[in-house]
Amino acid sequence: MDPLAIEVPSWVDVAAIGVGSLQGAMYAAQFRDRQLDLLGVAMIGTATGLGGGFLRDILLQRPLVALSEDWYLGTAVLFALIGMLLARLVHKIDWVITIADALTIGLFGAIGVAAALAQGLPPVPAIFVGTVSAVGGGVIRDILLNTPIAVMHVGSLYAVAAASGTLIFVILRALGNSVDVSAVACVAVTAAIRILAVRFHWSLPEQRVIRGIRQPKLVRPADLTGPIDTPRDL
Repeated sequence: MDPLAIEVPSWVDVAAIGVGSLQGAMYAAQFRDRQLDLLGVAMIGTATGLGGGFLRDILLQRPLVALSEDWYLGTAVLFALIGMLLARLVHKIDWVITIADALTIGLFGAIGVAAALAQGLPPVPAIFVGTVSAVGGGVIRDILLNTPIAVMHVGSLYAVAAASGTLIFVILRALGNSVDVSAVACVAVTAAIRILAVRFHWSLPEQRVIRGIRQPKLVRPADLTGPIDTPRDL
């Protein structure tokens, strides 16, 4: 694989930023109790659309691509405004947001892994960069909304979907497929896993205490005064 031959088509960039801003604004518009004004919703949508690219460029130690051309910010703001409008017109918006979110992580995953490979990173670090880029916009969105970060909670499969899609990209590129074919396959696999996880409630196991491990007894400071008549677990 010649890393210098990897160049992400411009349509993938446009699609990722547009869909990311769209779903970010639609998601934010649902929080009526937060009393977000139009500017607030637009800012959250824009940050969602650009956040994954920002994290990708930081990891790759290169200038922020989204700030190099006017159209990046323009596209993000435009689609954020469209997202606000759709949030008011579409009644059953949950599935619209889910599908847009799935496409967003797939698109940013493809862009991130391609950019990492183009800079000569090995496959595993490239997959890591692609995965972080894929989920980065959603993480920034949740932080701005002060809600639990979805990628860290049971039932999301955000990172699993993104990692699976970027893995497919790397494999297809290694087999000699074009960037376009690899990118489409990455988006399709990522979106499919994410949508199916929501539909059928797939999730990774929740963390649990390992049974059989003796837990130490907590002793209050008051219990440590006076003579020790019986052994204590400290």
